[in-house]
Amino acid sequence: MENITTNSTSISWKCKHTWKRASINTLWCLLGCSIGDFGTIYFFQITGNPWEFSVFLIMSLAIMNGLITSIMLETYILSRQMILKEAFKVAIGMSLISMISMEVAMNVVDVLLTGGAMLTWWVIPIMLLAGFITPLPYNYFRLKKYGKACH
Repeated sequence: MENITTNSTSISWKCKHTWKRASINTLWCLLGCSIGDFGTIYFFQITGNPWEFSVFLIMSLAIMNGLITSIMLETYILSRQMILKEAFKVAIGMSLISMISMEVAMNVVDVLLTGGAMLTWWVIPIMLLAGFITPLPYNYFRLKKYGKACH
């Protein structure tokens, strides 16, 4: 698919500069999401799940914590360019869909490959890849939609 037409506007999917910028933005989001997500899963893994939470509940907590840490990281990064309140609004407004899709992709991969909320040396790279690739086209689209042009 070369172009998508939205509201009389055509979006090219061939802009290398926008793909690069979208990839960098997605990597920052992935870092933030991974901190909270992996931290939560690891906590339950090393403590032996002391409250006997279901896999669904653990993964839901991991998603929530991943969203929180990603928003915190992006707010911090943006606060160097704008006031904190505005940075927080931008971090939530521009990337919430991206973060949710990233988190869901990572946790679905974990459950499908390990059978539960479990981090192993071989599943982490696959989770990260799924978490990166899933929101990348959306992030590219958002950059294009809001007027970021190719250089």
